[in-house]
Amino acid sequence: MTVPYWVAGTPATGPTLLDVRDPVDGRLVATTSLATPSDVEAAITGAVGARAETAELPAFARAAALTHVSTRIAERGEELARLITAENGKPIRWARVEVARAASTFRWAAEEARRWAGDLQRLDTDPGSAGRVALVRRVPRGPVLGITPFNFPLNLVAHKVAPAIAVGAPFVLKPAPATPLSALVLGEILAETDLPAGSWSILPTTNEVAAELVADPRLPVVSFTGSAPVGWRIRDAVPRKHVVLELGGNAAAVICPDHTDLAQAATRIATFAMYSAGQSCIAVQRVFVPRAHYDEFVRILVAEVEKLSVGEDVGPLIDTAAADRVQRWVAGAVDAGAVARTGNRRDGNTFAPTVLTDVPHTAAVYREEAFGPVVTVDPFDSLDDAFAAVNDSRFGLQTGLFTRDLDIAFRAHARLEVGAVIVGDVPSYRADQMPYGGVKDSGTGREGVRSAMHDLTDDRVLVLTGVPL
Repeated sequence: MTVPYWVAGTPATGPTLLDVRDPVDGRLVATTSLATPSDVEAAITGAVGARAETAELPAFARAAALTHVSTRIAERGEELARLITAENGKPIRWARVEVARAASTFRWAAEEARRWAGDLQRLDTDPGSAGRVALVRRVPRGPVLGITPFNFPLNLVAHKVAPAIAVGAPFVLKPAPATPLSALVLGEILAETDLPAGSWSILPTTNEVAAELVADPRLPVVSFTGSAPVGWRIRDAVPRKHVVLELGGNAAAVICPDHTDLAQAATRIATFAMYSAGQSCIAVQRVFVPRAHYDEFVRILVAEVEKLSVGEDVGPLIDTAAADRVQRWVAGAVDAGAVARTGNRRDGNTFAPTVLTDVPHTAAVYREEAFGPVVTVDPFDSLDDAFAAVNDSRFGLQTGLFTRDLDIAFRAHARLEVGAVIVGDVPSYRADQMPYGGVKDSGTGREGVRSAMHDLTDDRVLVLTGVPL
């Protein structure tokens, strides 16, 4: 059976099959198909045609659809978790966490849809505006093209879809070709709602077709999560569109001098450097430790990493090309003088969790986004040096700061060139309702349900004259 994709709310299949395979052993998980050119056109036409009806949906109708999706994701939770594990390779414990977060994302969107309202501003602050007030509403910019990656095939889809529904914007979603199945199940759930049929489509396509979607003027908003080179090419290609980019990172964790519980920090860092095989934009990649604690911390971290079980805690890279790249980058660092304290072994697409020290700061595994189960550890002599090292990156997504000193926390918040500073924990923490995004090559715009809702909408002002105030 070929798993259908979704065109303007209707299931469809095409003649070009797309096999989805388990990255662990290459077994066939399921077969779907690439959307045909006529179905792609129908999806865009449907979104344009449903624009007014979708925007006019009352808040209760948007919230009801979002609540239904949240409830059904929870009800089908184990099924979805096992599907994520099969198509992505993510250990089941982390797949279950992702499903729970996706349900939460839709639940938050339902709540925000009910709260989504305008602002009233009195304008009689100057004599020429006596008797005037302004009603400022947020209205959809138009149909949204969402492009999502493989590493969180359900929750990152939720972060495109839920805010669009909440503001009343039609969307066309292109899931990652390696992991489309979770998104297609979401389509089954969306089909159970009363959303306008043309208001949503979920289309597996090639990158070439994705480029055509990006260029299509009928989709004025592009929301992309993925690699920095692809993201910036999208923005350069359509400078007149509203483009939201959630790109890469090489997230740092700083162990501050006042944080003496090295075991706690090491446990958290080991877990969140290696979870999802490091295939997270905010996985811990660089760690900075006071020189006085450096040797002890490395010893504890290595012990914690070696406790992790391949399969139960750490899964495979998404494909052979990804495993080849991680292996090549680690080998390049070791050839340049780095020391592999543990790991640096490969079995198929699985790369053993690896701790590197003495890494030259010119090495790709330090400077670029590793997107693999690899962490580097460096000593520092002062917090100024540590903060400078964090900022010495073309990325700026999130930083973890292990401290209980509020002065240090506020200094870091002022000086670190990142989208968020997570105090007392790893940079990998994300609550789905909070603003999420980065600076520099980590992108532009913010996700998090309400922040994304703002990104998908424009201010529209209504000025009333002769109002008694």
